[in-house]
Amino acid sequence: MALSIRSRCLILLCLTTLHYGHAALQQSCMDKHQVVGVLRQMEKFLKGQEIRFTEGLRIMKSKLASLQNSVSKLPQADQSAAPTTCPSLEAPAHGTKFGSKHFVGHEVHFTCSQGFQLIGSSTRVCRDNGTWSGVSAICKDISECVSNPCQNGGTCVEGVNQYKCTCPHNWSGSHCQHQTQTAPPEWSVMNDPAFSRRPRCAQINQAQHCSCDAGFHMSGTSDNSICQDVNECEVYRLDQGGKLCFHECVNIPGSYHCSCPVGYKLLPDGRTCEDVDECLSQKHNCSRGTSCINTGGSFRCVNPECPRSHGNISYVKTSPFQCERNPCPMNSRSCHLAPKTLSFHYLSLPSNLQTPATLFRMATAAAPGRTGPDSLRFGIAGGNSRGIFVMQRSDRQTGELILVQQLRGPHEVSVDVEMSEYADRSFQAKHVAKVHILVSPYNF
Repeated sequence: MALSIRSRCLILLCLTTLHYGHAALQQSCMDKHQVVGVLRQMEKFLKGQEIRFTEGLRIMKSKLASLQNSVSKLPQADQSAAPTTCPSLEAPAHGTKFGSKHFVGHEVHFTCSQGFQLIGSSTRVCRDNGTWSGVSAICKDISECVSNPCQNGGTCVEGVNQYKCTCPHNWSGSHCQHQTQTAPPEWSVMNDPAFSRRPRCAQINQAQHCSCDAGFHMSGTSDNSICQDVNECEVYRLDQGGKLCFHECVNIPGSYHCSCPVGYKLLPDGRTCEDVDECLSQKHNCSRGTSCINTGGSFRCVNPECPRSHGNISYVKTSPFQCERNPCPMNSRSCHLAPKTLSFHYLSLPSNLQTPATLFRMATAAAPGRTGPDSLRFGIAGGNSRGIFVMQRSDRQTGELILVQQLRGPHEVSVDVEMSEYADRSFQAKHVAKVHILVSPYNF
């Protein structure tokens, strides 16, 4: 109930009257009946305010009770929920760790240095319960003396990635294979007349002095000396002064020359071999419809084919090295999960390539005017390369195929690399790269 301005003035006069007494009442313009009426209005006003306050308080208590009831019905947080990360793993002594992410589903890989063997799990995955799969990896020293390389009673002494034979009396050589009394210098060419020369001798001060041409050394007694060829190839090998030739050193009387295997050419320095690119130089015999792939010392004619049609899944060849999936029916889940593109790649590697080595990168690119995927997932989907490669992310949009074990040629190995696209955590498409690696017999 709202009070008028006049009523408020009357209340004020009434209060003044109560304070100053009856005299003031007689002097005012209000009589007794007016004062009583104002007081009743005041009483009604206060009672109305009290009712509104009580109703508001009741409504607020009801809303608080309803809110408390709703909160109590919410599911409590699972205190035993699995953590989102796993504890950090260290690389084993004499080994290397690949992978720095510790989130659920991520992998780490371990390899050992040359001369050590991996014991334990080479790959470990962070599981939903916050623990790693597999067991701890350690690198164990490989004994060089297990094969008993020392002959004739020699004792094998272990070194760092090498060994040394301690030979008994009257035996010598790297494997104690020569008798000391009869073994000629390993770098001397004997019993071949083409590698022998008579020395040049002169009398100086009544004494005979003899010498040999460059590339020969004096052998025999002072009365019966002869110049024997120095095998430069063996001298460098025994002195460990480095290789004279990248491939093969051929000793000739008084000198040497280097040779290269078939499919390679000798460079002007006379020591280094370089692969002949038969594809670039048009020295191949690949037929029409095939592509020439250069390999170490040779070439390969290839014509990769798309997978055969299966159910709703079919592919069309869009280039010599790529196939694309035909559009899928809307209700075919298996078709949408099949690779959207298949690409074929051929890599030629030297034997015993230093590891780790990045061989291949896979990335995505959005079409003009279209947004790319929110996230990408990379992995190894197939092939015959178990434990030889790992796949890891180099940045948000790129994955790298890394060689972690040395390959000795001649050897062929294949690996299928998979890249999956996601948007709002929903699978969008998958792309597969089939990588075929041809390892040369040579390390150059």
